[in-house]
Order: sequence, then C-alpha cells, then structure tokens
Amino acid sequence: MISKFSRTIHSVLPQMYKLCTAVLGSSRLVIFTSLIVTALLMGVRQLGWMQAQELWAFDQLMRLRPDEGPDERLLIVAVTEKDIFVHRKWPLSDRTIAQLLEKLEQHQPRVIGLDMYRDFPVPPGNSELAKRLQQSDRVITVCKVSNSPTDSGVAPPPGVPEARIGFSDLLIDPGGILRRTLLFIDPPPVDNTARLDSHMCTKPGVYSLSLRLALHYLEKEKITLENTPSQDKIKLGSIVFGRLQLNSGGYQNNVNVEGYQLLLNYRSQKHVATQVTLTEVLTDKVNPNLIKNRIVLIGTTAESVKDKFYTPYSEGQQTDQEMPGVVIHAQAVSQILSAVLDGRPLFWYWLTWGDLLWIGVWSLVGGIFAWQFRHPLRFGLASGVALASLFAVCFGFFVLGGWIPLVPSGFAFLVTAGSVVLADRFNKTGYTQAIYARVKDALKINIKIDQSKKERQVAKITQTDYFQNLQKKGKELRNKRNKVSQENSSEEAINVDETKKLPQTPASSKTEYLQQMQNKVKKLKKRGDTIDD
Repeated sequence: MISKFSRTIHSVLPQMYKLCTAVLGSSRLVIFTSLIVTALLMGVRQLGWMQAQELWAFDQLMRLRPDEGPDERLLIVAVTEKDIFVHRKWPLSDRTIAQLLEKLEQHQPRVIGLDMYRDFPVPPGNSELAKRLQQSDRVITVCKVSNSPTDSGVAPPPGVPEARIGFSDLLIDPGGILRRTLLFIDPPPVDNTARLDSHMCTKPGVYSLSLRLALHYLEKEKITLENTPSQDKIKLGSIVFGRLQLNSGGYQNNVNVEGYQLLLNYRSQKHVATQVTLTEVLTDKVNPNLIKNRIVLIGTTAESVKDKFYTPYSEGQQTDQEMPGVVIHAQAVSQILSAVLDGRPLFWYWLTWGDLLWIGVWSLVGGIFAWQFRHPLRFGLASGVALASLFAVCFGFFVLGGWIPLVPSGFAFLVTAGSVVLADRFNKTGYTQAIYARVKDALKINIKIDQSKKERQVAKITQTDYFQNLQKKGKELRNKRNKVSQENSSEEAINVDETKKLPQTPASSKTEYLQQMQNKVKKLKKRGDTIDD
C-alpha cells in the first residue's frame, strides 16, 4: 500500500514540477495581466454587473442536476380548473373547505397547510370553517405580509392562534425567476394614520408557511428551532441554516436580502410530492396511506387563479413553464426536512477572499496557456479542455450544495489569455517601438518649441538700452585690462633677455659676481622710477 502511494506521488511530482516551471518561466506580462484582470472582474462583480450572468449559470446548473423524485413525507391537494368548474365558484365556499379539512383529518395527517386566503367569510358554511380552524391543532393557515407602511397585506382567518399562522409571500428575482425562500421576516410598520387593520402579518418575527409546517412536523421528532450566537444563523437539530447575504454566491449588491432568506434548493422539477385533487379527496378516492402522518398542502394549480411563478426550470419549456405556489411551498418544506432528517446539503458559498483566489487562479491559468501554447490550434484545444474542466468542477460542487463562481472564472481565463496574446503580438510586430518613437518625437518637438521661446525672450532682453550700456562698459573694462597685461609682459621679457646677456663668472670670483648683481639692481630701480614719473 505504501509503495503504491509512493509511486503515485513520484508520478505526480514531475507534473507539478512542470507546472511550477511554466508558472515561474512565464513572463512578467502574464502575472501582471492576471492581477489586473482579476482586480477588474472582482470590481465589476462587486458592483453587481455580472449578477444576471451568474444567476443564468445557476439556472443551467439547477436543470442539469439529477431529479431526486417526490418527497414521501408530503402530499399536495390541488384545486384544479375542473374542481372550480364542478363547484361553480371561486373562491371556494367555506363549507367546501371545511369538508375537505374534515376528510383529511380523518386519516390523521401530521399537519395541514391551507395555502388559501380566508380573511373574509365565503358563505355558506362560515361557522363550520371558523370552528375547525380555531380548534384544530393540525391546520396552518396563511396571511400576506404588508409591503409598505400603507399596505396591510392580507389578514389570516379570524380567531386562529398565532402559532398556526404563516405568511405565503414568495421572493422574485429581477427577471421574474424564483430562486429564494423566506423563513421569517419583519414587515415594515403599518402607518396607523392610514386606518389599516393590524394583524399577525404586520407584526415582527412572523414565520413563513413552509417553516411553520416543518416545525410542526419536527415536533414529534423532538427537534425544535434554536438560536445561535450569530444573528445570521439558526439551528434545527444539528443543522445550521445560514441566511443569504449580499455577497452570497452570484448575488451581489443588486438584491434585497431583508428577512431570513435561503436559496431554494429545488428537489424536483415536476414531482416534489404526490399530488391529488380536491374532488378526489371529497369523493374518498385517495388512499388513506397517502395522508396518514404526512404534511398535506392545499392550494390551487388552476391557470385562471394566476398563482404561478417562473423558476430555474422554466427556460426551454414549451408547456408548464410556471410552477404553482403550493408546489413551491412544498419545495421549501422538503428542503428543510431533508436537510434536518436526511442530511441533504443546503446551499453554501465561499467568502469574498475565496472567490478572489478562485477567479485569480483561473485568470493565471489563462495567461499561462496563452504564453505556452502559441499555435492557435493547440491553444484552442487546451482552452476547451480547461473551460470544460472548470464547468465540471463547478457542477460537482453544485451537486454537493456549493455555488462557486463559474462565469467570472471563465471570463477571467478568456480575458487574460486574449490580453497576453495581443500584448505578445503587439511587441513582436514592432508596434511598441513605433509608439515609443512617436512619443519621443513628440517630446523633441516640445523641446524645440520651448527652446525657440527661450531665444525670443533673450533677444527681447538684449535689445534694451540698459543692457546695451552694460555691454559697452564691460567692453571698455576688458580693453583696459588687456593693455595693462601687455605692458607687464613686455617688461618681464626685457628682464629675462638682460639676464641671459650677463657673463658667466667662475665660482671662485664670488665678490665680483655680487658686485655685478648689485649694479643691475640699481639700474632696474632707476628705470622703474622713470616709468612711474
């Protein structure tokens, strides 16, 4: 075993050495370009200018994921167009809803979610429905959160305890796609001067329908909601739910992250849970085992009601492009239960520095490829393999719940590679030298212009009378100084000549020689006195 591992290490080391050699052998151009491209892309990403592309990539990855099939803990009771036609009424009467709830409770579901607004009575059967909603501990009803101080939303049915009320609001991204879900939210305060009725969904800390249903189901598993020291995390069992932040995954600054949001981890495109119709339940055509001990969600799937939303699965679909709201709530409930009970991963993201390193690595790889593979065909093949590897790695992480940068990394690879190729060609074709020469010539022209300006200024100064007088006096002084210098030079020449004419005396006639020198000194003194006079 050890020898096999050692051989594997020895086989990998040469490849790592070649890679390191390639990185170190690349010119400074590659590293500099990589740094510049990475910094620019991170800046663009922080501004939110790449959010649409990253969300598009998220949708592509979501559609490529394997379908996990229906969650056996859920059942959807759909109100179809046929059901509305049979009862000749929408909204359905209170009596019809009361009968439906009675039929379901007979088979002992763990909890029932009524995804229909019942803020006002729809006769007949008002008292029947009100009594069942107030007394049953299995039924969770819905309300709508207020969106502004002057909007009170939609109130829940009167008399229902707060512990059995959840909001049904859903989050829509720019472009109309639903990718996020809410666990709870603090609505904006209602303006009392607007005379709007206050209700559960106008108060802070209201829970979503999906969270209410999941918590009710998990009570029998002895799992309750726990707070954590961090305000951005809550805990169910051993699973921590981290809220969506501004820089989570591909979401940057152009997104509203109010409330406790999660990325919706869709379980299935069409079959998140077993689905039956209202009429089938009322006519006892549903197997009781599909109801017992399950979460039952009641909602409409009829086209005429307009309770449908676009999802990441919508693109490319010829029919059924939209998903009913009750099905989306089922997706959210399944996400919570699957994470807590089955260990199904929630979506997670890297911090900003992790995204920076990842994008920077792919930028550097693009620059190295452009530097090493000079032939277009080799470069094209190598780039194709690299980008395919990038997609495979990102998809692998996505299946495991990780949303890491795909589009920015691909852009970094291509932009850096293209920049290195262009810069290399630019240098080889002599454009750099040509630009340098032109800049140098331009500088020379500027220098000449400055010198001529200087000469004009000097000429202007020298033409003044003051300057002319100074020049004349200077000339006179120089002439006088030259004349004195010439006279002194002639005297020195005479003295030298006379000295040469003196006879050479022998060394023994010292007295005679000294007498001659004294006579010469006297003559020089007399001549000097004559010149002074």
